[in-house]
Amino acid sequence: MRYGLAVPLLGILLLGAHTLRTGDVWLTSFVVTIFCLALTRQGWARLVTAAVLFGASLLWVRTGISLVHMRMMMGQDWLRLAAIMGGVSLFSLTGAGMLLSAPARARYMRHAATAVPQAAAFMVCALLLLVSRDQATRVTLLLSDRFFPGSGMLQIVLMSIYAAVVCGLLLDNRKARRVRAATWAFFSAVFFGQLALGLAGVERLLMTGTLHMPVPALVIAGPLFRGDGFFMLILFSVSVLLVGPAWCSHLCYIGAWDDRLSRVRKGAPAPLPAWAGTVRAGIAVTVFGTALGLRLAGASLGLALALAAAFGLAGVAVMMACSSRAGTMAHCSAFCPLGLAGNLLSAVSPWRLRINDRCTRCGACTRVCRYNALAPCQVEKGRPALSCSLCRDCTTVCAHGAMELTFFRASPAFSKRLFVVLVSSLHAVFLAVARI
Repeated sequence: MRYGLAVPLLGILLLGAHTLRTGDVWLTSFVVTIFCLALTRQGWARLVTAAVLFGASLLWVRTGISLVHMRMMMGQDWLRLAAIMGGVSLFSLTGAGMLLSAPARARYMRHAATAVPQAAAFMVCALLLLVSRDQATRVTLLLSDRFFPGSGMLQIVLMSIYAAVVCGLLLDNRKARRVRAATWAFFSAVFFGQLALGLAGVERLLMTGTLHMPVPALVIAGPLFRGDGFFMLILFSVSVLLVGPAWCSHLCYIGAWDDRLSRVRKGAPAPLPAWAGTVRAGIAVTVFGTALGLRLAGASLGLALALAAAFGLAGVAVMMACSSRAGTMAHCSAFCPLGLAGNLLSAVSPWRLRINDRCTRCGACTRVCRYNALAPCQVEKGRPALSCSLCRDCTTVCAHGAMELTFFRASPAFSKRLFVVLVSSLHAVFLAVARI
């Protein structure tokens, strides 16, 4: 593959020359980044480069048709141009094919076992960010575009690389638990760091000029009170549909705090009282009922914000007083109304965590579950409690392969890969766009 790599690389350089000729420096930076990826030995980079070259071949065809049509309208010769553009398109397509060959697979040997899901995470993240950027008409969605107009393509490729890396790490059972906690905490730090800097005067770090209180329950309570502003509710619902209740273990900006505080206690998490679930249901009914009641009563926005702030502070108090002592995420499992909504809505999601007959009741899963979902009685039933957030910590420590994440009738191995692709892609997308 030493000389065979020249064709794919030259194909990428031709694409870069084309984008530079159009004057789009930032799109050229996207292509340069892909070129650099092609020089690595990462298995997923090979597939991503092949996909870009395939897209380039279609771009050359489209450009060729446009130029040929223009020459025909002007009465000029077009056959030579058509042959040249067709040849360039075929060259790019050949480069893509070469990257899919056996010699190429031998060269790109690093993390070859996870190459397909990592490449999928890259492309899903890139697609979601491209669509979001294109459809966002009211605000400039990506931070890079706000500070350096037009640079969004560079941010998209960098975030997509990040998604691919995170995907590979989450697929490694030896690293998945630590990586999930670290990336989740990183997302929360970026989210609130941007909020703090925005309030300090860097207004471009805020999504809009309207400040929203970062309390998860307001994702539902806010629209109930206002009667509008359904963006976050729609985002939450779509996320639950895609990855079930994993919103609570990967994507919630406040949940990461509860996770951190629950790790203060050393040893296995302590189970919450049997009435914890009933309390959470009561809190949810109270919060959502109050929001709707305030709207019907014509209450002021100031009163609603004061109550929301008090509820948010109460949640932090629960984390500090209960989660840190029990080692169980009491806020997420027994307090947060949005978490309960996610657990209930997950009934329409195809994801399920099941305990098969290989289970020996060793208790390893119970000792790592921070969501109070795998008490011994639940293990006996063969399924986790309602509070399960699909964090997958239990699947990474089960030495018998008894903990299975399933997606319809797909195999557990395929289900695991698909889930990690989706959750790592959404994590990277949220990291790029989730701001207040």
